[in-house]
Amino acid sequence: MPSPGDQMLSMLQALANPHRLRIVAALHANGRNYVSRLARELALSRPLLHLHLQKLEEAGLVESQFELSSDGKALSFYQLTAFDIALTPESITHAAASLTDGTKSKD
Repeated sequence: MPSPGDQMLSMLQALANPHRLRIVAALHANGRNYVSRLARELALSRPLLHLHLQKLEEAGLVESQFELSSDGKALSFYQLTAFDIALTPESITHAAASLTDGTKSKD
């Protein structure tokens, strides 16, 4: 399991993209959705949407689930996970102290 600092850094990196912010907002507003519908709603290509969803999933912000539709098509559904990111000087100080060697600044 990643340290609190690594997790915060991963989440912030994932959210530092306007497409990914729009994806999170759409999933929050409309709930669980499958890729094709979400791509149409956001006017993104499915390959681009998959790339952004993968980044969000790696950061622990969304989760996916495969299901079969009534006509036998495999659908990939995504939904938000429960997350809460507090950005205060105290939370950043705590997170920075727990960063692993691979993510510490090399200044």
